[in-house]
Amino acid sequence: MTGKRIAIVYDWLDKWGGVERVLLTFHEMFPDAHWYTSYFDGKKATWAREMNIKTSFIQKLPGFIKKSRILSLPFYPYAFECFDFSEYDVVISITSSFAKGIITKPGIKHICYLLTPTRWLWGMTDEYLVKSEKLKVKSLKQKFINTITQPMITKLREWDYIAAQRPDKIISISNAVSKRCSKYYRRESEVIYPPFDIEYWSKLKSQISKLKSRSQILKLTKKNFYLVVSRLEPYKLVDLAVKVFNKREEMLVIVGKGSQKSRLQKMAGKNILFLENLTDLELVNLYNHAQALIMPQEEDFGYGALEAQFFGCPVIAYSRGGACETVKDGVTGVFFHEQEYVALTDAIARFHTLAYNLRSNLAKKNDIFDKFAKERFKKLFLL
Repeated sequence: MTGKRIAIVYDWLDKWGGVERVLLTFHEMFPDAHWYTSYFDGKKATWAREMNIKTSFIQKLPGFIKKSRILSLPFYPYAFECFDFSEYDVVISITSSFAKGIITKPGIKHICYLLTPTRWLWGMTDEYLVKSEKLKVKSLKQKFINTITQPMITKLREWDYIAAQRPDKIISISNAVSKRCSKYYRRESEVIYPPFDIEYWSKLKSQISKLKSRSQILKLTKKNFYLVVSRLEPYKLVDLAVKVFNKREEMLVIVGKGSQKSRLQKMAGKNILFLENLTDLELVNLYNHAQALIMPQEEDFGYGALEAQFFGCPVIAYSRGGACETVKDGVTGVFFHEQEYVALTDAIARFHTLAYNLRSNLAKKNDIFDKFAKERFKKLFLL
């Protein structure tokens, strides 16, 4: 792409997580690219401040609309369709929702790096709607939300399918996502795994002894604890881990933030600790001492699983989605096959019998990260 005028489009720049590490790699690859997004929150996405960012009209909407996914839903298709890319040669959309719906003129190459078909439209709609926590019968609140959102979801699903036909090429982040792309969008896609920065994480590994962390985290290293690193959103099913550890003596440390944090804290027993805004070095310290990382959700890829394994921390994961491509059952982790209390409890029991071997395997198999290496990603993407 030497000499090409490049634009990069992402759904919204308002947080930090595994996907945002991917965005930084794109910025490294294309430092002069212009970035387009629905809106940018400079306080929550400080990592993006050096990018040349152009926002849509959503940036100027009142905060209570802009920050509410439900209230702002009707605006997103128009926001991305209104962008003008006539001055560019190549446009790269990186998306799990709306960014693929941009419109480009003939002669402008549009490549979509697909994080997943839009979850709340395809296969996970229920997880994104309010549910009654104790009753199987829908609450009045849920019925009301369903009544006003269902017609909107139907229309957005139609738009999303059409939008997915617009890119000239789709690249999926995993085989799991590629299968969803074929199922929901009727399109084939190449798979290029997201970049894992081996050099960066290796440097942090060498700095653990110099860690000057909050005392709360340092104290944890002397305790028997399990770890969850996740955005605290409904589809992540962190509540399953909370329910299991409410009945156990070991500690569970949950790192992350999101709309479900308050609810999860109210559910959690005294042996469950919530942390957020950790530095990468603090996170490394937790991976280094945790018994295992627990992943109750169906991941699109599972960047956290790679992080954990790189630091010798086995993974207890739900056996669907990206985890099947980043974790080896009985070798670097343990799978459970139902997102239920008994299944996760049994998986933890199985983990106890295999823990020594899993850690020994992780100590030896450094080559398992080669196919996820950042330099490999760059090479494949630029072909």
